[in-house]
Amino acid sequence: MTNHWIDIKNADSILIMGSNAAEHHPISFKWVLRAKDKGATVMHVDPKFSRTSARSDFHVPLRSGTDIAFLGGMIKYILEEETYFKEYVVEYTNASLIVGKDYGFKNGIFTGYDEKTRSYDKSKWGFEMDANGVPKRDKSLQHPRCVFQLMKKHYSRYGLNAVAQTTGVSEENLLRVYRAFAATGRKDKAGTIMYALGWTQHTVGVQNIRSAAIIQLLLGNLGVAGGGINALRGEPNVQGSTDHTLLYHIIPGYMAMPHNGWQTYDEYIKANTPQTNDPMSANWWQHKPKYLASLLKAWYGDKATKENGFCYELLPKIEKGEDYSYMFLFDRMYKNQIRGGFIIGLNPMNSVPNSNKIRKALDNLDWLVTSELHHSETTDNWQRPGVDPKKIKTEVFLLPSAHRLEKEGSTTNSGRWLLWHNQAIKPAYEAKPFGDLFCGVVSHVKKLYEKEGGTHPEAVTWLDYPETYDPEDLCARINGRFTKDTVIKGKTYKKGQQVPSFTALTDDGSTMSLNWLYAGSYTEEGGNKAKRRDASQTPMQANIGLYPKWSWCWPVNRRILYNRASVDLNGNPYNPDKAVIEWKDGKWVGDVPDGGWPPMATGKGRYPFIMSKHGLGQIFGPGRQDGPFSEHYEPVETPVDSNMFSKQLNSPVYKFVSSDMDKLAKPADPDYPIVLTTYSLTEHWCGGGETRNVPNLLETEPQLYVELSPELAQEKGINNGDGVIVESARGRVEAFAMVTVRMRPLRVHGRIIHEIGMPFCFGWTTPGTGDATNRLTPSVGDPNTTIPEYKACCVNIRKADKLTELAT
Repeated sequence: MTNHWIDIKNADSILIMGSNAAEHHPISFKWVLRAKDKGATVMHVDPKFSRTSARSDFHVPLRSGTDIAFLGGMIKYILEEETYFKEYVVEYTNASLIVGKDYGFKNGIFTGYDEKTRSYDKSKWGFEMDANGVPKRDKSLQHPRCVFQLMKKHYSRYGLNAVAQTTGVSEENLLRVYRAFAATGRKDKAGTIMYALGWTQHTVGVQNIRSAAIIQLLLGNLGVAGGGINALRGEPNVQGSTDHTLLYHIIPGYMAMPHNGWQTYDEYIKANTPQTNDPMSANWWQHKPKYLASLLKAWYGDKATKENGFCYELLPKIEKGEDYSYMFLFDRMYKNQIRGGFIIGLNPMNSVPNSNKIRKALDNLDWLVTSELHHSETTDNWQRPGVDPKKIKTEVFLLPSAHRLEKEGSTTNSGRWLLWHNQAIKPAYEAKPFGDLFCGVVSHVKKLYEKEGGTHPEAVTWLDYPETYDPEDLCARINGRFTKDTVIKGKTYKKGQQVPSFTALTDDGSTMSLNWLYAGSYTEEGGNKAKRRDASQTPMQANIGLYPKWSWCWPVNRRILYNRASVDLNGNPYNPDKAVIEWKDGKWVGDVPDGGWPPMATGKGRYPFIMSKHGLGQIFGPGRQDGPFSEHYEPVETPVDSNMFSKQLNSPVYKFVSSDMDKLAKPADPDYPIVLTTYSLTEHWCGGGETRNVPNLLETEPQLYVELSPELAQEKGINNGDGVIVESARGRVEAFAMVTVRMRPLRVHGRIIHEIGMPFCFGWTTPGTGDATNRLTPSVGDPNTTIPEYKACCVNIRKADKLTELAT
């Protein structure tokens, strides 16, 4: 999230797409309504009419999985109508950079595609360099191979008719959204885009967001108050867990996970530290050696020295090119390639696609350790309906977990604000926080290695891992400490003192930090800043609601990322009425700037997008696995058999697993002609494992249902409240019919396509509620993240003779 919750109130136009913010992130919507009260236009583009739609100026229904077509049409509109913010585009984005001669795009495929490996050679998408190794630019934007011209050519195919035919949105409604949002491409206007899982859970999820990035860069909406691309993160501390990398492909601080191609510390640093010869680029990732060395020092303590590569070689390393996400993890489990495991605070037997297969996969384990508040479809998989518990070999351990109210610690909200919560009540009986669980397990394993030895015991015995869990101390360790006496800007810090900021981290072993992004959150001067609740602000900060002394925000308490793009080359705010930063009397005031350099016009400044190697906002994004520009591809299961923008129907590089249970409907399959999308509910968090055990919440939303239009209901002979069977190529689900005008038929490719919607929060361990909707969804995923395509698969629906899963 580039901005933060409160900043939404500063927007002049709000596009909510891929989210039902009012119901799934209700606190966020308070700020949407504040903006609307001040005259902002609020638009909701979503397959279903919801409470978000009801509070918006207008709702635009579209077919799930066609967001890029919709956004591609907006990009074309912005370029043709010249509503883009030209100075911003020229000076602060890579629109003027010249792309190399190897780049091309034909029939839906970018150059560099290898059909055998289903992957791209991204070196074909590089920029042309001058004699000094700096990307060539044409600020007139006329060069035929500059990003701007390539973008115009790429999106020239996204005309209103083709977009309307693909998305099911009328041309009138398309123009209504395009005009309203494109009007923010001015100095005195700002538009924000709010999204959630409705954008990420597609085989083109990353490119959905890339489309938003292109639009916001064209309109000058990044780095400004009321702008940004704002991902709405949820109750399970999604932002914090991502920052601290509960994901297989990164280590803390968004650094790449070591793989077997980087066996040494030097190999890792060489491969992962970007280099640039452009003196105007901050290229902040050049500091990665400092962050990695400090992380390794935090893990291995005094054992980690510069001479031994800070113990890097002791780290476990994944296999290069292998995917370790849960979709592939459970596929290996299904194929008897995994013997045991830990599933902590997660209910994959309900939440992972193709749940019938996932449940059978778990049967193959010899042992499983779980830790939960309540019994779930995962903890009790061995006694699920239809199986004989005596024939399931898995030995399951269920460890009682403490509730979030029963422990203290921090969470990081969507706006990157680090917030402390106190313990309200002590855990009951033998329940423990996850931190105590892990400290206990690792402490025991360390003692076993110390006693018995084993392969590379030092990888475990050298770990500087606390025996008991202390969240206050952990936050201090995440911030980082000096490992020896050090002088920073004339001030001496003693060994063991807290580092003041990530700018103090070093690559020589004199500092440790468990996450460089959080350096500055727990300092000698400020203590635990997550506990701060000071609402004081300067008048400039108060004007846009920064609240810089309320909690703490990564990085370095910067509330709006890339805020150097909110000022002109002389440091003057583009919009003085909603200034984020300003160069005044030889220094920056307002928010913490993206680097303290003076304005660009002084010749000593830096480009504003400091995390990009070239320092510029990436309209052309050559780092993605599926192309430098977003491109519409149909979902893997689609009700149509052609793509109106190219000959390539689906993404050529989407990820999938294959087994006898991974069946897919063919394009325009007559057996599965209806689009299914899934969603959350206000009353139930995620898969409902916790909230289904709260009686008043379960009473409010008691059973699985399917929303369908009156037209589809009439076609199928279904009445409101009837029991129905929904079927995909992988399974069947029972639900009750909710016949509602909130779901509308859409005209796609010249014919009517129906879409239905179902929540995914019910499971068999709560009797009478129904069972996992994800028995219907396919095991296919985005090539960059492997997030599955939960939001657009193909099904059929019929009236049920009787129901068993929903019997009370």
